[in-house]
Amino acid sequence: MIIPIQTNPNNPILRQKAKEVKEITAEIKRLILDMEETMEKAAGVGLAAPQIGQSLRVLVAKSNDEPRTFRGQSIFARKRGPQKVRGEIIALINPEIKKFSRKKVVMEEGCLSLPKQFSLIERPAKIKVKGLTEEGEKIKIKINGLLARIIQHEIDHLDGILIIDRIK
Repeated sequence: MIIPIQTNPNNPILRQKAKEVKEITAEIKRLILDMEETMEKAAGVGLAAPQIGQSLRVLVAKSNDEPRTFRGQSIFARKRGPQKVRGEIIALINPEIKKFSRKKVVMEEGCLSLPKQFSLIERPAKIKVKGLTEEGEKIKIKINGLLARIIQHEIDHLDGILIIDRIK
């Protein structure tokens, strides 16, 4: 189900730290599917639960970067057919960045919660993230490129940070 995206930067849900998910229930799995569908409909590459009014530490991200693996399996939740999605989608629950590279990259970013606003944002080029898959498996992965940027952006949302807060 497509859920309206919160677009008021003063909305308290976008400005507070989201709550940790204690248990991966059928409702959390449904939320992930709704987030994927909402992100796709909005032509986005990432979405955090607070952006659709849910104060939960859940994100989805899509990338065309080379596939990442963990224990020999793709990290992406489900492979989508090329007719629907250009890339693959990963869902992360309770994600936490454990390590940042010293190298930084400046790129223009947009945000589904701030339509038509774009800003140059500096972020680490590589990150190491831990979290849970939607099946509850613990995962720790090294990520670079566009996917690293997307995940950092979405984790910012989980911490109540918007791109307008990152402008230097």
